[in-house]
Amino acid sequence: MQNSDIAHRGLVLLGCGKMGSAMLAGWLERGLPASSVWVSDPNPSDWLKAQGVHLNTDLPASPAIVLVAVKPQIMKAALPSMAHMAHSDTVFLSVAAGIPIAGFEDLLGDDTPIIRAMPNTPAAIAQGITAIIGNARTTDAQLDQAELLLSAVGQVVRLEDEAQMDAVTGLSGSGPAYVFHMIECMAAAGEAQGLSAELSMKLAMATVAGAGALAMQSDDSPEQLRINVTSPNGTTQAGLEVLMDTDTGLPDLMRKTVAAAANRSKELANG
Repeated sequence: MQNSDIAHRGLVLLGCGKMGSAMLAGWLERGLPASSVWVSDPNPSDWLKAQGVHLNTDLPASPAIVLVAVKPQIMKAALPSMAHMAHSDTVFLSVAAGIPIAGFEDLLGDDTPIIRAMPNTPAAIAQGITAIIGNARTTDAQLDQAELLLSAVGQVVRLEDEAQMDAVTGLSGSGPAYVFHMIECMAAAGEAQGLSAELSMKLAMATVAGAGALAMQSDDSPEQLRINVTSPNGTTQAGLEVLMDTDTGLPDLMRKTVAAAANRSKELANG
């Protein structure tokens, strides 16, 4: 990233909380000069202050990208300070949940390149996945530029339609919380079988982390991996018969869970 257009023209980061800090750390690690980054944040962390970026100073007139990482509730108050960069080739890249592209076009004009992104919290350890979609003004080169930035914190996928963003939010955006709760439930179930709380939690966390890593690295599908470890009439089959029950098991529950989150995403976008 050292010799990229972003490095030459600059990048503005509006908001630098946990997600913004994770992304900034990834960019700096990949060679983006700190002198190419301007950060606007009313409560900068000690870590941010030590990075050598331009902090709460005058912003460049035409940066390559303005990355919007403030909470949706304060978006309308914060974004007007960037309005002088609109109507140009500066890309506005938003990682704010629930704010559709049309919301940015209302504030910045529909002739402004706008990209909407949905990352998830594993981005904090560069293990996230982010979905992106641009408006009609966004070029392929600008999408490539956004993908370069976001790949610093994990994988990036491109959507065909913004309407898909609600499903992405329900699945991968909110998904880490589902997995965290599954870990809690597995640990509690281990305790119920006589394990100590500490041992049960350690086993549950390592099992979920290891299974996820195996699924990512294996050439086999998750279905085949499940079949591989399920001996006929064995212990795993006994557990799966409960978990995979079509009426009371995980399939129906997960469909309802993702649908509830996706529907709430739609409500927020229309709100």
